[in-house]
Amino acid sequence: MKILVIGSGAREHALCWRLAMSREVSQVICAPGNAGISTCAEVVSVAATEVHDLLKLAQERGIDLTVVGPEVALEAGIVDLFQANGMAIAGPSKAAALLESSKAFAKEVMVAAGVPTASYEVFTGQKELREYCRVKGAPLVLKADGLASGKGVFVVTDAKDFEPAFEQLFGPIRAERVVAEEFLDGVEVSCIFACNGTDLMPLAPAHDYKRLRDDDEGPNTGGMGSVCPSPRISGAELEWIQERCAAPILTEMAKRGTPFSGFLYAGLMVPQDVARRPDGIRVLEYNTRLGDPECQAILVRLASEPTELFQWIAGVRKDKPTLVWRKEVSTCVVVASDGYPEGVAKGDEIVGIDLAALVPDTIVFHASTSVNEKGRLVSNGGRTLSVVGLGDDVESSRRVAYKAVDLIQLRGRRVRRDIGS
Repeated sequence: MKILVIGSGAREHALCWRLAMSREVSQVICAPGNAGISTCAEVVSVAATEVHDLLKLAQERGIDLTVVGPEVALEAGIVDLFQANGMAIAGPSKAAALLESSKAFAKEVMVAAGVPTASYEVFTGQKELREYCRVKGAPLVLKADGLASGKGVFVVTDAKDFEPAFEQLFGPIRAERVVAEEFLDGVEVSCIFACNGTDLMPLAPAHDYKRLRDDDEGPNTGGMGSVCPSPRISGAELEWIQERCAAPILTEMAKRGTPFSGFLYAGLMVPQDVARRPDGIRVLEYNTRLGDPECQAILVRLASEPTELFQWIAGVRKDKPTLVWRKEVSTCVVVASDGYPEGVAKGDEIVGIDLAALVPDTIVFHASTSVNEKGRLVSNGGRTLSVVGLGDDVESSRRVAYKAVDLIQLRGRRVRRDIGS
């Protein structure tokens, strides 16, 4: 089987790495890929949004199945185009992917489906939003309606921070609509469900760390680390989440004529007080693909045949696969470039990855790397590497991950030291 993976980050490196180990796969091609992905897949320089060129590539190379990584490809309609041309592809249609590409749409669907979520208002004008925030006061959560690479959410806990949030929302992010949402307290958990349009099944739950610095301080990022399986929820709570927060979305989307096939990622706020669970659990947002860095922590634990899962999502396989997970816990630590997430430095040499990869029970995934004219590995974006450690428990897995992280040298790198603690 020939598989095409779309994307260029650590999530896609993890996908290529896991698929390349399958006996069912003869070749993995990744577009556009990165320097690390080239070690386990053939890299072809076609951007994730160039959907017609990607279709041509898949047709010319006789691809049997395409797996979509990033949300930008879904928003560009890659699934619709491939399906219209008879090509098997794992991912939601552009209309179904609105659950991620429009937070206002997602909230509307949640309300219609009876999914527990925070109360909210949608604003299209700055004046109205500013007045609402002045009257409502902090704490409040402001979210850009469209895709913002994980950087469009502002948790305002002090009224003085409203203005910096407005500057970002209506400046660099250029938000046309903003969702103002009730502030919820607790801990965050990511529950990702594989869906085939009518049925769903949970992946191992994870949780990530979105703030830049230790103790959840600093701006929101795309994610600075993750743990799988998450100790923050029980098996019974995962079943409740599937029944109350995921299955109703499938029903509602099918009712609207846009059935959801792909990965439905529910970002949840879970009360720390166990007495308030599970009824106090609320959905913060949905993503319509594998999370990053959750994917890296999840896939290293997947022991069953990965192609069966993706074929089931794509409608090629009818029987629901049985997912088998390694007993070890995984901790993923992100190494980001200097300046991330505000102004990212590029072109800095990365040293020590070979040493890090020698640490037992460690896998290093490349996110934003390239090779310069001197043939040296350099940074090429914000989140540069994902380092995953495996262990018998969270503490041992995080020790392994940080042992490898500390062997990697990158000028001005940004690393949280409290992932998994």
